[in-house]
Amino acid sequence: MALPIFILRLAVCILAFPVYLLNFLGVWNWICKIWLPYFLARFSVMYNKEMASQKRELFSNLQEFVGPSGKLSLLELGCGTGANFKFYPPGCRVTCIDPNPNFEKFLIKSIAENQHLQFERFVVGVGEDMHQVADGSMDVVVCTLVLCSVENQVRTLQEVCRVLRPGGAFYFMEHVAAERSTWNYFWQQVLDPVWYLLFDGCNLTRESWKALETASFSKLKLQRLQAPLSWEIVRPHIYGYAVK
Repeated sequence: MALPIFILRLAVCILAFPVYLLNFLGVWNWICKIWLPYFLARFSVMYNKEMASQKRELFSNLQEFVGPSGKLSLLELGCGTGANFKFYPPGCRVTCIDPNPNFEKFLIKSIAENQHLQFERFVVGVGEDMHQVADGSMDVVVCTLVLCSVENQVRTLQEVCRVLRPGGAFYFMEHVAAERSTWNYFWQQVLDPVWYLLFDGCNLTRESWKALETASFSKLKLQRLQAPLSWEIVRPHIYGYAVK
């Protein structure tokens, strides 16, 4: 299968040559940082519609992790446009972190639409280094469709554990690699290099469950599903939560 994958990858890369040229010239990253928030603003509406029941199930027990303050302190890693806000409980104190500062204006709109939340601040930063967030200061950390694009999953999960208080929880919902014997996995491998470039570092073939299973959580509840999405290559998902 290696030769067909190589040939098809080459064909796809040739078709995507203008993007590769812009990337070589150092322009594509700038374009992507501006374009991606607008794309995600539209994509998130569709994704939330298709995944609403799974998200409600995922976040149904957030209140169980309220800390001594009596209010849930929640950090959303890779917050994007704030698509998860409507699933958080009233009074939740939300801090957002994302490497792309262009998301901030979309967050302001989401905050205005979700006044049941107490918004704390927006931080420009990456998952591998969240030094702006104090040790043990969060009851919950959330990331959805984020572990696919961080540079180092192990380091990111170490940072998650650092900012969580003892007994706090990490919630996740991620698209992942399909089973290796399937055609879906074949096409994920073919499209992965161009997909990575087009969608700002997103990987189609990551087996993110492995990083979660080896992280230093005391408890991991992980489920798999085939998400009801129109793009089959991103249908394989995992979701659940882990307790520090």
